[in-house]
Amino acid sequence: MKKKLSVSECSDTQSATARTAAMERSLHFWLSMLFAIGLAAVIILATAARTVSASPEDDRKTVAALDKEYQAAVKSNDAKTMARILADDFVLVTGSGKVYTKADMLNDANGDTTYEENDEDVQTVRVWGDTAVVTAKLWEKYTVKGELHDHRFWFSDTYVRTPAGWKYVFGQSSLPPANNAK
Repeated sequence: MKKKLSVSECSDTQSATARTAAMERSLHFWLSMLFAIGLAAVIILATAARTVSASPEDDRKTVAALDKEYQAAVKSNDAKTMARILADDFVLVTGSGKVYTKADMLNDANGDTTYEENDEDVQTVRVWGDTAVVTAKLWEKYTVKGELHDHRFWFSDTYVRTPAGWKYVFGQSSLPPANNAK
């Protein structure tokens, strides 16, 4: 049999239930507020990070300098600098159709090639958001296995902004002009 509660016992039980419900609503409110504030912070930080990114002119200068640094690294057979600049899935297609990967480029840097010249001329950099294309004329003069090579050609190098910075992802070079004009 159930015991009948007195009026004072009923009001204590109702009061405790009401207090528990109020505390649960308060806890739910503060957890919701904390979630909303956290979400707002993430959105603001993500927007700020995008807004703080470099201007197109700053990007152009950065990529121009990076491409010159890459060409200097090739000239000095600096495989470490080349590896830092090249994307892991890098591809270079030459005017003759030969295809080089990042591994190929780094192997060449550790090989028998000695550069006298590897210098850009008439460099132009165009930036579209997170992609940049460098177009320039390159003078390569090098010796490999005792054989001298001296030619000039046009190339286009494509860079992409990654979380680790700008990376050289694709290159394409022309054939040297027939008269190897300077």
